[in-house]
Amino acid sequence: MTTTHDVIIIGSGAAGLTAAINLAQDRKVLVLAKGALDGGSTNWAQGGIAAVLDAGDSFEAHVEDTMVAGAGLNDRATVEFVVSEAPAAIDRLAQLGVPFNASEDGEQFGERWHLTREGGHSHRRIVHVDDATGHAVQVALLKAARANPNITLVEDLIAIDLITSRHGERYSGDGHVWGVYAFNKKTKHVDALLGRATILCTGGAGRTYLFSTAPRGATGDGIAMAWRAGCRVSNMEMNQFHPTCLYNLEVKNFLITEAVRGEGGHLKLPPGVPGGGERFMPRFDPREELAPRDIVARAIDHEIKRLGLDYVHLDISHKDPEFVKHHFPTIYARLLDLDIDITKEPIPVVPAQHYTCGGVVIDLDGRTDLPGLYAAGEVSESGLHGANRLASNSLLECFVFGEAAAKHIRAHWDDLPAPPPIRPWDESRVTNSDEEVIVQHNWKEIRRFMWDYVGIVRTTKRLERAQHRVALLAQEVDDYYGNFRVTPDLIELRNLLEVARLIVRSALHRKESRGLHYTLDYLDTLAEAVDTVLAP
Repeated sequence: MTTTHDVIIIGSGAAGLTAAINLAQDRKVLVLAKGALDGGSTNWAQGGIAAVLDAGDSFEAHVEDTMVAGAGLNDRATVEFVVSEAPAAIDRLAQLGVPFNASEDGEQFGERWHLTREGGHSHRRIVHVDDATGHAVQVALLKAARANPNITLVEDLIAIDLITSRHGERYSGDGHVWGVYAFNKKTKHVDALLGRATILCTGGAGRTYLFSTAPRGATGDGIAMAWRAGCRVSNMEMNQFHPTCLYNLEVKNFLITEAVRGEGGHLKLPPGVPGGGERFMPRFDPREELAPRDIVARAIDHEIKRLGLDYVHLDISHKDPEFVKHHFPTIYARLLDLDIDITKEPIPVVPAQHYTCGGVVIDLDGRTDLPGLYAAGEVSESGLHGANRLASNSLLECFVFGEAAAKHIRAHWDDLPAPPPIRPWDESRVTNSDEEVIVQHNWKEIRRFMWDYVGIVRTTKRLERAQHRVALLAQEVDDYYGNFRVTPDLIELRNLLEVARLIVRSALHRKESRGLHYTLDYLDTLAEAVDTVLAP
């Protein structure tokens, strides 16, 4: 089936819905979700949104904190742009009904909202909705989108590849993007969805790794599709590992928000080992538990490997029980179900992949290298995060660039030509898969070797081993993709492998340790910060 719309938005999280709501003032918008509309990373974001809202804070301080966390690899113009837009973004969310925690009596943390502090921030500047900010944002944005007759929301459509000039009945060669081919999980067929402009809001590639806080669908689809279509990608070696994911063999991927440390939580060695029960972060950084995530994650990784541990402890039980329950109700209730009372005992935690700092190269209008194609959020590399994302800058980036892309499309609508006749998806030369076990095995193998060889601490030898595995799997997956009909798992496997290849290639290219890229073979940081840019 082929359908035509004004704009196609791939992804239904904060970036996608922000863009849709802004575009829907005068354009018809189709928003695709690969699963449920609330199945992306936004819905699971526990922390908050960083913005300068306190009289004692400043844009300059927020910019500097972001640059320091990003190890100088950030683009300062981008950082200044996003930081300056943050207060207005918070106001618009409040107008949409996001119930941010109000400033509490006796607390001088913001005139209107309660502001918390997270690692890497020099001031309290994190607005939040308890410890479930992302869910509150998702609910408010979805409500606004559903109420707008110009927005069509469709679930269970898995993007396969961008439709470019080469898919037209007449090849023009200019690389213009006209929409996307997407597998419809309900009809089991591939649809061609056309528009004058397309916005990638597909999130990151966390599921490339064995342990990740990312949702099941974070398989790097947008990055892989853009790369295959002809876009540059940048800084793919910069994968952020969140220091504190719950260690539980039954419950996986449950994040313990940065704000637990921001409100006084201590990282300690568990009992039964030398130094058991003692804090260890003071040995690694003068900022202790409030050091940036890359430093905290490496410290935890070091202690786990040094002592042969499965986990370390995050302890906030020394704080008043009512304070803990009030600030972290979701975490308190969830862990109580697991017989962990965080008001009385510590939380077992381990690092896990959390955020893809690299991605598709965009400018301040959200434009990619290809005409008609925009990107916003975790799928992109805007220059905001650099070598390490500062806590709570991620949702902020979604709002700012979702709106920026929408503004540019509306302002330049007459420059965007209507889609030409497009060839339908061709399945005439493929058959149904006869070996689904191959897909599942290869998925697991990618995630395992990426965790072992391309994790928190790297070496050239490990990276070369990963590169060898990628090359072997690529031949196998390409052959499989060329002979069998697409399935959701095959689409994601193909994208995972593409993203893994980009990560490894980028990591081998960087001959230094900077931010999230830490290699034992090149421990020094070079004097000049240079992006790793790959071109197809």
